[in-house]
Amino acid sequence: MRTNKNESMYAGIYSIVRMIPSGKVATYGQVSRIAGRCSARNVGYAMSSVPSGSDIPWHRVINSRGMVSIRSYGEECFAQHQLLEGEGVLFNEKDQVDLDIYGWEGP
Repeated sequence: MRTNKNESMYAGIYSIVRMIPSGKVATYGQVSRIAGRCSARNVGYAMSSVPSGSDIPWHRVINSRGMVSIRSYGEECFAQHQLLEGEGVLFNEKDQVDLDIYGWEGP
């Protein structure tokens, strides 16, 4: 269960993630720097807590290597790949996104 502190932090993280435009990605660390007072890990926890059917584009947040992060069950999120590709984000042969092309500049 989230505490009020986490709810407030997550709300700030979610408001930033909602700013990432379609066809762009941001890293967990980038979102944490913009949000302030939270870590990249906190951003990851927030993304994993996004309720199903939410308007929060959780799939646009990836790791600093330009990759979809491995989930707790040890596999990448295939749905995240599909959603990003559906927005025109391309992955290279190493399953990486070119952050110079698809990286979000920030607010």
